[in-house]
Amino acid sequence: MESLFDAAAEEAHRSQEPLAVRMRPRGLDEVIGQRHLLGPGTPLRRLVESDAPMSLFLWGPPGTGKTTLAYVVAGATKRRFVEVSAVSAGVKEVRAAIDQAKGELGMSGRQTVLFVDEVHRFNKAQQDALLPAVENRWVTFIGATTENPFFSVISPLLSRSLLLTLEPLSEEDVRAVLERAVRDPRGLGGRVTLASEAADHLVRLAGGDARRSLTYLEAAALIVPSGEITVETVEKAVDKAAVRYDRQGDQHYDVVSAFIKSMRGSDADAALHYLARMVEAGEDPRFISRRIVIFASEDVGMADPTCLQVAVAAAQAVQMIGLPEGAINLAHAVIHCALAPKSNAVVKALGAATADVRRGLIGQIPSHLRDSHYPGAAKLGHGKDYKYPHDYDHGLVPQEYAPQNLQDRQYYEPTTHGAEAQVATRWTKIRDYLRNHP
Repeated sequence: MESLFDAAAEEAHRSQEPLAVRMRPRGLDEVIGQRHLLGPGTPLRRLVESDAPMSLFLWGPPGTGKTTLAYVVAGATKRRFVEVSAVSAGVKEVRAAIDQAKGELGMSGRQTVLFVDEVHRFNKAQQDALLPAVENRWVTFIGATTENPFFSVISPLLSRSLLLTLEPLSEEDVRAVLERAVRDPRGLGGRVTLASEAADHLVRLAGGDARRSLTYLEAAALIVPSGEITVETVEKAVDKAAVRYDRQGDQHYDVVSAFIKSMRGSDADAALHYLARMVEAGEDPRFISRRIVIFASEDVGMADPTCLQVAVAAAQAVQMIGLPEGAINLAHAVIHCALAPKSNAVVKALGAATADVRRGLIGQIPSHLRDSHYPGAAKLGHGKDYKYPHDYDHGLVPQEYAPQNLQDRQYYEPTTHGAEAQVATRWTKIRDYLRNHP
């Protein structure tokens, strides 16, 4: 009788858990996504199958399965699972968990998985407290972080652990997560159906975050406890309108085109509108950041050399922290690019040089510029009479640099826009000195 009561209480407790918790995979074969970490012979597979103690760092954006993998490892290997949050725990809690794990290991031989979420929030002293347990393998340590561990984790701890990088889930992966949650008894148990358009909207809103997709699905299911979940249902539940946007169709190309042309036209407001439109529609932030990086050289170039630095930094930031916070970094870069002076001189210069090469205007490399370090080069005259610019005033020395048949070719023609005006003045003087002085 008591066991029946306990089972009923457990079932009631589980029904109150969030959908994302109820749908947590029970084994590696149930994990969706992260195929590069779960294939035969991978370290994670070996950890589970060999039951050997090992320390891991799981690095990836939110919602990619870091906590899930830690639970799966513990469950599949029948180890005790102890979770510590770096947000609220301190050295005292860490040491208590380690002492308990040592006692369990000594008494029964049972190993413990010590999972530290947001481990990058631990300071140096707190991370130092983990070292003895990791080094002596009193626990199987798994640390989860959304930040680059090479910057946020102490070297001794990182060097004693295996670093696994998790990737954002693909659209197909998120859709599979949603479909499983709709039909699985642990989830919605088939009480509702999910319209195809509604699934598309949830996938876009999730942005590769499985937990977010399940949270939104659960909110929609509260509005429609039975029947079909439609786009309108999701909009009411999440309070976000479904943006008409097909990543493979006209809307994708039209919005991206308008985005680039708005930055090129220096309209920061319009560019921000199209940025927000892409982000809200679930466009891959890496695609957006790549377009901004290209724009920085293609349309701004030397008129503002810092523009490329900002664009690359934004792309790296998005890769590191993901959405939604990464949208701020993208907006930073978009505003910088839109308001920067514009020059396409760099892309025109490359185009002109490439056109000559493709037409066969190659020519012989002057002998004094050829590599002279390998045996026999001196006998061929390579490097002979080369003038080392650092030995001359202003670091400039006239000598033949381009092939003989390309001496008169001029590729880079700077504009007078922004910082490129100074470059133009300097380049004019340098070019004249190099080509018109003996």
